[in-house]
Amino acid sequence: MNTDEIHEELAIMQLSDSFFPTGLYATSNGLEFLFSKNEIKGVEDIKNMIKVNIEQQIGPSDCVALENSLENAEKKNFEKIIQADEMAFIMKPIKEIRKASVNSGIQLIKCVSEFVKDDNIFNKYQKAIKEKKVHGVFPVAFGICCSALKIKKEKSLAMLLYGFTVSVVGAALRLGLIQHLEGQKIIHEIKPIIVKTLKENSNKSLFDMWQFAPQFDIIQMSHEKMDSKMFIT
Repeated sequence: MNTDEIHEELAIMQLSDSFFPTGLYATSNGLEFLFSKNEIKGVEDIKNMIKVNIEQQIGPSDCVALENSLENAEKKNFEKIIQADEMAFIMKPIKEIRKASVNSGIQLIKCVSEFVKDDNIFNKYQKAIKEKKVHGVFPVAFGICCSALKIKKEKSLAMLLYGFTVSVVGAALRLGLIQHLEGQKIIHEIKPIIVKTLKENSNKSLFDMWQFAPQFDIIQMSHEKMDSKMFIT
């Protein structure tokens, strides 16, 4: 392994670590609402929820937005990045989910700006957020950061899906639905789904983006209306 590969691996560890403060720890993606209604019981229900979200929402939508953002950052095509940001924002029909994605994306850019100073596209995107020319939606911001840190496309996509999986498992732990060892079992058993989703949604254009999980749309809207809640979504 050469020095560049080591730097890439260290960047992957840093961005994918739950210690990195993007705010994803404050999301449950509707799990909290299901828990409050006693409609989710344990490991299998949580695993199925993650699977549906990855296959029906994040894979065909966020992964495509991330991939296009990263590739256009490398090509220095900022107009296409703006387009990806707008389309990724529009693809999130639930107000609370849109807001959480934007907040996490902006926070991600803010954190990375502390140690990335000389990447032109990154700086341009950060400035566009401040000037409200882009939303700063999370998958696009993540693609910009991965490009700046020289993280390859496949690894960036895997990090996105892994990060979502860990955020849901973490929410389940805090809600008392599962124990730590069960959480690790879920993460391990989701790995083949992550790999399959990456293969199915790689090398697609922005116009191939889609997402369809109406049941979870309703769950996420219902979470927004809860009187008392621990999580943002």
